[in-house]
Amino acid sequence: MDNAVHADHGKSIEVELLLAGIQKRYGYDFTHYSRASLMRRLEKARAQARVDRYTELLDKLLHDAQCFDEFLRAMSITVTSMFRDPLYYKALRERIVPVLKTFPFVKIWHAGCATGEEVYSMALLLHEEGFLERARIYATDFNKHSLNAAEKGVYPAGNVETYAANYSEAGGTNDFSDYYSDGYELVKFKEFLKERITFSYHNLVTDGVFGEMNLICCRNVLIYFDKMLQDQVLTKFAESLRHGGFLCLGNKESLNFTAVKPLFMPVDKKQRIYRKSGGPHVV
Repeated sequence: MDNAVHADHGKSIEVELLLAGIQKRYGYDFTHYSRASLMRRLEKARAQARVDRYTELLDKLLHDAQCFDEFLRAMSITVTSMFRDPLYYKALRERIVPVLKTFPFVKIWHAGCATGEEVYSMALLLHEEGFLERARIYATDFNKHSLNAAEKGVYPAGNVETYAANYSEAGGTNDFSDYYSDGYELVKFKEFLKERITFSYHNLVTDGVFGEMNLICCRNVLIYFDKMLQDQVLTKFAESLRHGGFLCLGNKESLNFTAVKPLFMPVDKKQRIYRKSGGPHVV
């Protein structure tokens, strides 16, 4: 074995030890994250901890809860935006909300909500459709710092121009500035948008289902998982949805080649919106 191969083999063993230690000490299972994405985030975490080896990082994580808190920040995905992918929200407004309106009350789960911009987008959309008061939105994430930011609903004012453009392209019917107050280079979204949102810790890898959902949104999260974990999480979503409920994924995600595909019919293939229609039980 030459030196390079020997080094790679040693690094691989260190990563395995690191992931096993984290799972045993804190219960977080990163073993089925896609390898390339996982290694990028582990490298970031190692650099932030200012250590040379993953075994050194493991030692710090095992004995320093604050260090593990920082590690979780490095491992979580927080890239998001208000009305991200505007045409997706337009499809929600035009094709899904009219169906949801036939119910007296609906439950919506935003899984992996990050810092909450898309959750407020949903609340705003439902408000404009006169439907927000008949909805309960559950916004969940395993990153408590992201959840705290989401619950505050405060974002940099410099993002508002992009938010407003997305909102308009998504079919927004009002002046976007009606929905926030601003000051000190920040914007805070109006409290009424938050009244129907429940923010809650939930780990998609290890925690259970949310029952009887009418709509589940989990966008651009599955791309960071390997196929086994994707199937596991999608099965959780299928079990959480009531019959006829909708599942919305990110624009690079699909139900093709997954265990739950027989349970869903595509509603809008381009916007990755599916409807639970029955079919055989998931194996």
